[in-house]
Amino acid sequence: MKLSKFKFNLPSELIALHPTHNRDEARMMVVHRKTGKIEHKVFKEILDYYGKDDVFIFNNTKVFPARLYGNKEKTGARIEVFLLRELNQDLRLWDVLVDPARKIRIGNKLYFGEDDSMVAEVIDNTTSRGRTLRFLYDGNHDEFKEALYKLGETPLPKYIDRPVEPEDEDRYQNIFASEEGAVVAPAAGLHFSRELMKRLEIKDCKFAFLTVHSGLGNFREIDVEDLTKHKMDSEQMVINPDVVKIVNEGKDGGHHICAVGTSVMRAIETAVSTDGHLKEFEGWTNKFIFPPYEFSVANSMVTNFHLPLSTLLMMTASFGGYDLIMDAYEVALKEKYRFGAYGDAMLIVD
Repeated sequence: MKLSKFKFNLPSELIALHPTHNRDEARMMVVHRKTGKIEHKVFKEILDYYGKDDVFIFNNTKVFPARLYGNKEKTGARIEVFLLRELNQDLRLWDVLVDPARKIRIGNKLYFGEDDSMVAEVIDNTTSRGRTLRFLYDGNHDEFKEALYKLGETPLPKYIDRPVEPEDEDRYQNIFASEEGAVVAPAAGLHFSRELMKRLEIKDCKFAFLTVHSGLGNFREIDVEDLTKHKMDSEQMVINPDVVKIVNEGKDGGHHICAVGTSVMRAIETAVSTDGHLKEFEGWTNKFIFPPYEFSVANSMVTNFHLPLSTLLMMTASFGGYDLIMDAYEVALKEKYRFGAYGDAMLIVD
């Protein structure tokens, strides 16, 4: 499978810059894998496709305010620092990306906040993803994290080309987000409102919550035509015994198992046993799913409309079938569906 098979022309006006007013009122395209039928719905109508003992698997990772702006010592040059993950609590070490990278050297100090209240020193330039910063802070770890996060802003994807607004803190986060560690929101889950979750509960649907700390690898450009040569960034994930029990009971009972988002799909396909059952897992995954691929656990999927040449589109095409999904994307362009994290939804069912 070649990279160029996932190229299409996406007009910039179809990239959603803001979420819909209500979470569950985005448009939803329903794609039927077996018949090729395509329906046009509103997201809350997902209720019509699920019933008693059907299982929804969600990613409960929580996005933290990962994007900071600081100034370089002496020159005062403005530097964007994107926090990727904490490496060492005691030493205040963080794995980060810096922009512009060419201006930053080992030993440079960066100052953050109006009163330069937070200082960081560059101690390593050689990590595969960027830099290592050591933050200089006297308080305890909780105080440090609170101070650091006050300086940060919601890390909207770069393709949402506008300043961050107050609503983003709430809306670029799933309502069930609880496990801090992501710098990318699992966007398929953004469509689920409290009211919709309650109505699914009333229908006796089951919910399972695993954790995948979604990283910037989702947006990294693929620079090889042969997809077998692309390496995904690793992401930390946890699947606990409760998730395993709910999912396997649903599967054995012949019920719908719906993966809410590509991060969930990658996680369950990472932790599947040879007999098609989910198993417990705590660790890292760099699984890259592209067509053709045989899925073992889920038989339906919620996802958003993804950008051209993205790994997210490749996984969607793997699950729905390459030809059917690319045809559906043509329909989405004609019907002016909204693309990206704040865009509309696609439900793929049998």
